[in-house]
Amino acid sequence: MKSLTTSARNQQPRTETESEDASAGSLIAGSRKGPFEGVTHVRPMPVSPSYFSREPHFTDSIVRLATLLHRYQNLPVVAPDQERKPQLWKTLLEYRVYSGEPIKALQYSRALSIVKRLHQIDPKLMPAEVKDALVDFEKDIDPFSNVPKPIPVDRFGRAVGVGRRKTSTARAWVVEGTGEVQINGKPLNEAFGRIHDRESAVWALRSTDRVDKYNIWALVEGGGTTGQAEALTLAIAKGLLAHEPALKPILRQAGCITRDPRAVERKKHGHVKARKMPAWVKR
Repeated sequence: MKSLTTSARNQQPRTETESEDASAGSLIAGSRKGPFEGVTHVRPMPVSPSYFSREPHFTDSIVRLATLLHRYQNLPVVAPDQERKPQLWKTLLEYRVYSGEPIKALQYSRALSIVKRLHQIDPKLMPAEVKDALVDFEKDIDPFSNVPKPIPVDRFGRAVGVGRRKTSTARAWVVEGTGEVQINGKPLNEAFGRIHDRESAVWALRSTDRVDKYNIWALVEGGGTTGQAEALTLAIAKGLLAHEPALKPILRQAGCITRDPRAVERKKHGHVKARKMPAWVKR
């Protein structure tokens, strides 16, 4: 009896207001479809067209630089006689590490030519988008701000210079005197048996004609006699510059203030020495 009463209620005719509300609810429900409802095939689209190339980041940079050059090529550039802070750019290897892409040398050289041309624009008139594009190619550090500290002369009139060569290290105390040289507590002729090593050790004094004007006390360690003598050359030259900075051009021309980076190359597996290979035999 209860079921018959419920069915009878459901079969009662609806009023006009109820039918309008029902039709409006069906329209709202139909308009609430999801963004992908009814779509059967969907694939994500890349942001850049160069996504499918081998170097997408570098390709986008090239397109951006070329567009900026075409847009701002008529802006005034810096005059040749105007002083401007020099700017160093990333090398090919550094940019490969930065972008993580196998960029070829020819492509990178062409990109750098555009970068250098954009860098010539007057800084006062350079647009912000050009500055942002050049940031990717600038070095992360400023090597021109790396200024060596001056070597002081203490209250006893001594200046300490440090020099290195191969695996040898030398510290030399340079003070005004009569030309006495002590190396590890020994005179020069006992510290170095070869005449060539003796000449190399005091070459900074001989090239500037200061052999009889300064005394040298030095400590050397590591390596052999040749490495110790050439390390002592650099150490004495640095100490001498603390007393007389005007001697720098002469010492540079004599090769006394440049660190020699050469060292013995290590032996490789399968080689007789660093480069030498064993003799090939057919049988």
